[in-house]
Amino acid sequence: MATATEANALGYNLNVDYVIRYSFGDLEKLLRSLTSVGLQTEVRQGDETSLLVFVRAFSKRLKRAVYRSRVRDWLYGILNAEPDSAGFIEPATEAERLRVVNQMITLPTEEGGAGITPNHGEWKNVTNVLPLHDEETNKKWMREWSKKTFLSEEELDQIRDKFGESVGFYFTFLQCYFRFLIFPAVFGFSCWFFLGGYSIVYTAVNCLWCIIFVEYWKRQEVDLSCRWQTKGVSAVQTTRREFKPEKEVRDQGTGEMRGLFPATKRMQRQLLQIPFALLAAIALGVIIATCFAIEIFISELYNGPFKSYLVFIPTILVSALVPTISAVLVSIATKLNDYENHETNDGYDVALTQKVFVINFITSYLPIFLTAFVYVPFASRIVPYLDVFRLTVRPFVSKEHCDSRKSHFQTDPARLRNQVIYFTVTAQIVGFAMETIVPYLKQHAFRKYKEYNRKRNGKSGQNGEKGSPERSPIMTYDDPIEEKVFLQRVRNEVELPGYEVTEDLREMCIQFGYLALFSPVWPLVPVSFFINNWIELRSDFFKICMEFQRPTPLRADTIGPWLDTLGFLAWVGSITSAALVYLFSGNSQHGPNGDATDIKGWALLLVIFFSEHLYLIVRYAVQMAMTKLEPPHARKERAERYLMRKRYLESIVPTDTEKDLQQDKDNTLSEAPEISRAALEDDARRSSTHDADPADRFWLRQHGWTESAEVGAGIIRAQPSSGSAKKQQ
Repeated sequence: MATATEANALGYNLNVDYVIRYSFGDLEKLLRSLTSVGLQTEVRQGDETSLLVFVRAFSKRLKRAVYRSRVRDWLYGILNAEPDSAGFIEPATEAERLRVVNQMITLPTEEGGAGITPNHGEWKNVTNVLPLHDEETNKKWMREWSKKTFLSEEELDQIRDKFGESVGFYFTFLQCYFRFLIFPAVFGFSCWFFLGGYSIVYTAVNCLWCIIFVEYWKRQEVDLSCRWQTKGVSAVQTTRREFKPEKEVRDQGTGEMRGLFPATKRMQRQLLQIPFALLAAIALGVIIATCFAIEIFISELYNGPFKSYLVFIPTILVSALVPTISAVLVSIATKLNDYENHETNDGYDVALTQKVFVINFITSYLPIFLTAFVYVPFASRIVPYLDVFRLTVRPFVSKEHCDSRKSHFQTDPARLRNQVIYFTVTAQIVGFAMETIVPYLKQHAFRKYKEYNRKRNGKSGQNGEKGSPERSPIMTYDDPIEEKVFLQRVRNEVELPGYEVTEDLREMCIQFGYLALFSPVWPLVPVSFFINNWIELRSDFFKICMEFQRPTPLRADTIGPWLDTLGFLAWVGSITSAALVYLFSGNSQHGPNGDATDIKGWALLLVIFFSEHLYLIVRYAVQMAMTKLEPPHARKERAERYLMRKRYLESIVPTDTEKDLQQDKDNTLSEAPEISRAALEDDARRSSTHDADPADRFWLRQHGWTESAEVGAGIIRAQPSSGSAKKQQ
């Protein structure tokens, strides 16, 4: 049955399930396709170039579609119990209702859907398919959750019921990460206060914490998928509409024809990832390294005019070039991913995530790597090669000034720490503003501008003036009075961008990387992230509700490839942290001194080797310990599966009748017959018959359990006693 929240949402949205934004085209075909699968439609005016098609599922067809979805889940082992054979089931949550309706719209016709694929093929005029926000419930939750430190299980379940398991997994992961940050925040503050940076104790504990967190979250994923009944849902994969099979073959298991693309050919195409990774590393590395060198030259060698302004040149260059090159590389990665021709949506998403992570890894961590492993240890040897920049500034500074700065050059001991502080504090604040505050302000400004432009054009039309070609056409909405507010809200929502949960997961994984790789430089990193994530937990919910279209509910049983990313970053962190401690722990009170004379290459490699192997040993031990702790919902799910198997066996195995039970009792508990001449002759007669089988003669030698007991006792008595056996030995 529908919950109260779901009923309120449907009433608030006039019982609309989905809105389809349709550019002017063959509208009749769209409406006919929707109606054929049991969807009711209403058409309203959109903007200047589109219509709004409101969709609602008929109750009977919706229940039948929910039943088919549940049966499919049961066949794949996602659900333990077989759905009710009545054939009609109410959706359990609002998210399930919206997911099933979306399947009715987008699934191929042979699978019971309308086959509508937005922005693709014959449906290229369908620019958007989206559910509507429940603004009243969203605002209520934002008010309540802003006063809480942690969200309860029930509140996380509410997110899942409203937005689907994919979004629910993200918020549960974010809260789990936020809870885990309490210990490193307290411990890091203590180490910063008493030990300073580059502490061996803090580094060891931080690496152990990273291992425990990653392994614990793996167990939490299992528990969460059991609680939300999505365990194994990743096995139910859907074929990409862009998949281009090379040939059609008959499946030997099912007998159906299916498209096939050779795995060897896809693997050959995937080898292009290697030159792509090299291209990304070279392109981004050259830009970052060049800007890094310019920054060092201006801030530490240049002593001419406008220095206070010129120091911003590297920042401006990085801010302008890195996002541009990154966007180009992401576009190349997407085209390369398309070229690989993945068959399923999950396979496509995993491959694209891996490529994008390579770009994110370089842009996020390369500047600190350059400072830690190039500038600080070897600045005195590299700076003389920066004379090439002096040719540019020679007209603005005297030779004496340049020589003076060069002769008095010293490595900045606090540069590495300041850079870590920037990426873990300042960059987090800037990122929050750019992803939450700026888009919100832009949306309001854009709406105000459109309203102003519409009013201005309207006044021009009333005065009999012809609008200039530069002006937008006059747009008036002939909306019913009772629908004006609702339709205006819908028009605003369809203009919003779509939400991708993978972007928020990427942000959290990059943040985890800073903690795992570079927090020994400044132990207050977890304190900064703890404060940031308290805000992030609420701002992300605000962002989904106010700045993005409501996401179509998607099921998930994991955070996907980002789980492997967390493990990879924890492993890299064990190497990086050990190297940083070896290089700089000797002068932890004042930061690294930049003297490379004390660095022994063999010692550095030995430290890295030892640290990595210690990490692998500890991770194995933690994994073994975690396997002993079964999550509560996983235990409950295992018990339910056992009861299901038991009930199934009882239902298919016929029960014994009282007559059968009495006969078995007579056969097994009967007393042995008295030994007489007649009984012996009768046994000999039965055993000597020609048609007697050897097996039958074997089982006729003893009658009942009492005779078997007497024979066994006689065999035991015939054996030599233990004392005599020892004497014989």
